[in-house]
Amino acid sequence: MSEPGRQVEAGPSAAVPHLRRVLSLWDLIFYGIVLTQPIAAIPLYGVAEELSHGQLLLTLEVSMLAMLVTAISYGRMAALYPAAGSAYTYVSRGLNPYLGFMAGWAMFLGYLLQPLINTVWIATALHYRYVPQIPYFALAILIAMIFTFLNLRGVHTTAVANRILLAFMCLVIVAFIVLAIRFLYVTGGPSALFSSKPIYDPKTFNFHSLWIATSFSALTYIGFDGVTTLAEDVENPRRNVLLAIVMVVLFTGLFSGLQVYLGQLVWPSYHFANPETAFMDICRRVGGVVLFEAMGAVLIVAAFGSALGGTLGAARILFGMGRDNILPGRCFAHLSAKKLNPTYNIVIIGGLALVGALFLNFKDAGEVLNFGAFVTFMGVNLAAFWQFFVLGVPGRQRRIVQDAVLPLFGLAFCGWIWWGLDRTAMIVGGLWFVVGLIVVAVTTRGFRKAPAAIDFSDS
Repeated sequence: MSEPGRQVEAGPSAAVPHLRRVLSLWDLIFYGIVLTQPIAAIPLYGVAEELSHGQLLLTLEVSMLAMLVTAISYGRMAALYPAAGSAYTYVSRGLNPYLGFMAGWAMFLGYLLQPLINTVWIATALHYRYVPQIPYFALAILIAMIFTFLNLRGVHTTAVANRILLAFMCLVIVAFIVLAIRFLYVTGGPSALFSSKPIYDPKTFNFHSLWIATSFSALTYIGFDGVTTLAEDVENPRRNVLLAIVMVVLFTGLFSGLQVYLGQLVWPSYHFANPETAFMDICRRVGGVVLFEAMGAVLIVAAFGSALGGTLGAARILFGMGRDNILPGRCFAHLSAKKLNPTYNIVIIGGLALVGALFLNFKDAGEVLNFGAFVTFMGVNLAAFWQFFVLGVPGRQRRIVQDAVLPLFGLAFCGWIWWGLDRTAMIVGGLWFVVGLIVVAVTTRGFRKAPAAIDFSDS
């Protein structure tokens, strides 16, 4: 992942080069919004609506509360340990290197699943909305082959392309908001713009459904922690990293909440012909074929860019593990002589994405991704509690609410959401952790030496 604003400053009297702090608070907020994406809730809309029995907005805001508390823990740990690696670094230094390795292993699961979940979504969208005559499995194979081939060729998304895509996303979303408000006003008058049903409908409300749906809709916020990787580059990091990460979560929750709220009013039912692409039907209802096609293009291009970036990020992490002998170097540390790409790793990631896309649906893939994410979030909250309340920080007094209550609340809340994941996620995630435990046990000779560091700096 590219990190904007990084400049190395070394004067004649400097013993070692250091980074100039050139990023403002608003630079960090913009960077975080790019990572989480303004359309984050839209691909989840139909599946989450069905899971929640029409109370998606409520699940979105409940998960935002868990993310806000966790964001505070991230921000505080980033101020203390401004280094690449994010949660992996915080758990390693705040708790224990072995637990840190497992937090990094959980983070890595998210990188591996990015190509998979995007392959599933693109193949589903193309099959049900554009080319139904082509079987889903054929589209999944084609898509996995395309992003694997492009990464082997060294093609990558530039910062300029990301900004153009972000601008197009915002334009389409603003158009949807305006047209949805117009549609509701024309069909039902001013009163049609206001309803409590997206938050609470006594006819369909079910606590268990809310719990399950919250575990899935939390995918909306995945990526907010990327802000902490710029802690070494920002002005006044102790203040600005914490503010930026909280603002990114708030923006994501409120802006996504507005889109979801309008979507629920336009389409009161939570039943859809194809849940994975349900929001496109809502766009067709308020904006006709133009908005339908525009939203489809935005979602497919964004998903494809995410698949490309996720493949390359995961391949680089595998390369680092091979180089540092965490995994067999003969395979995972291989670089092509021509492109200097970790070609074996790219092919492995592409193959895993393809196999996963053929056996997991969008919901299952999303929940497996959340398995790793929420284990990581729990680790950061526990690390913040242990670091600030148990160990303490020299020269600083302990504060009960800030140092103990908030991180423990975040730990419990994230644990509650994690426990609501479905059985598939628990089985796949559990197997992944067993593999991680075997890897760390072997590489540390039975936990007799410190585990090797996982390098996330180029992911």
